[in-house]
Amino acid sequence: MITTTPPSIELKPANEFFRRRSELGLILLANLIVDSAYVLVNLSLHSVLPKNLAAFIFVALGISLIAHIANWILVPKADGILLPTVLLLNGLGYVMIYRLDVYNKRPEAPYQVIWTLLGIVIYIATMAIVKRSRDLDRYRYVLLLASLIMLALPLVPGIGADINGARLWIHIGPLLFQPVEIAKLTLTVFFASYFVEKREMLTISTLRVGNRLLPDLRPFGPLALALLLSLFAMGTEHDVGFSLLLFVLFVSMIWIATGKISYVLIGLILFGLGTFVGSHVLVQVNDRIQVWLDPWKNPFGDYPNIPSGLQPIQGIISLANGGIGGTGWGLGSTGLYVPIPQSDYIFAAFGEELGLFGTTAILVAFMLIIGSGLRIAASTKSEFSKLLAAGLTILLGFQTFFIIAGIERILPLTGVTLPWVSYGGSSLISNYFLLGLLMRISSEANERRLDDILNAN
Repeated sequence: MITTTPPSIELKPANEFFRRRSELGLILLANLIVDSAYVLVNLSLHSVLPKNLAAFIFVALGISLIAHIANWILVPKADGILLPTVLLLNGLGYVMIYRLDVYNKRPEAPYQVIWTLLGIVIYIATMAIVKRSRDLDRYRYVLLLASLIMLALPLVPGIGADINGARLWIHIGPLLFQPVEIAKLTLTVFFASYFVEKREMLTISTLRVGNRLLPDLRPFGPLALALLLSLFAMGTEHDVGFSLLLFVLFVSMIWIATGKISYVLIGLILFGLGTFVGSHVLVQVNDRIQVWLDPWKNPFGDYPNIPSGLQPIQGIISLANGGIGGTGWGLGSTGLYVPIPQSDYIFAAFGEELGLFGTTAILVAFMLIIGSGLRIAASTKSEFSKLLAAGLTILLGFQTFFIIAGIERILPLTGVTLPWVSYGGSSLISNYFLLGLLMRISSEANERRLDDILNAN
């Protein structure tokens, strides 16, 4: 008697193999693009091939393969698009930082390599330690406490550092680190856990006043807490970007958890009032709004009582100079005229040297990441994991939108970084932490879906 194995039995390992094989192919393609960009930059700057080309290829490919092998072992069923796209953005960001180092007294590209290595370590450690995403639900208040401590650390004398008017950094030996980058992730976990537990109270009117039922005010605590944290960051640390990102994130998560648009409207009104007060009380907030409305009042920073519009003006000029196809790798002048281009304005540098085509490709890469994150959120069955994945994706999406909109002068410049692209260790580490959580949730969602298929057969 001849027997055959039901197709459903082979679906599970075949699916894992297909995802990881596709991921490996995309990783190799991403490395090829990054290596080519590195060669073109060196040819433009020095007219010769880089002497360390073999070492660069070896290190870049080695980092990528280590992360890929970790995926095989720790999250074999996870999405196969996320890691290659992130590595592509990270690699292109490094090449641009290396190119902008021509104008820096202290090269920053070597530090970016160190931070990338630490980010990959954090990425692997996150997937190894967080065996199940729903286990994070147990530590909501521990994570809330940790978040508050990290928000307060930059204010501690002797540890905190004030740079460019914002007190966001702490010293770790010779390196600087922004604890708020990690705090926004731990707060996302806390709010995901809280909103899932309090969903019914947040949705249904339960407070009886006479003969009428009104919404209970107690569930509005998280919204008030988010507002207070935002105003705290804006008032004490002079950080407009983090406060805006934090508040928009939590309002979005409340809306996803409850489906009530009223929370969004109330949140917008509260934040609008807070921003209005902040713009009249805090100098930095007022300066950013003035520069956004009219950067030409002080285009060269000559007037002491008027904020300088040099950075946004030169950023727009860089984008215009790039046109459709760009000036070419290493042939732009953004680093010469735009202050701090490797962090706040790295997107303008890409716009000049790669043009509209290059910046569109970068936007498409972010759209792939955000689309994958939302797909992961939609596919998981755990309510906590679903809201957590959505929150992490929203965090990433709004951060990308705020920095690009600031460079394009659609919004005031917030000072946040372009994820995985801009220079900065805090941002790289936190975003690789975010990626590790998304990969864990993705693996769990696909595993459960495949189990359901197998059980159905």
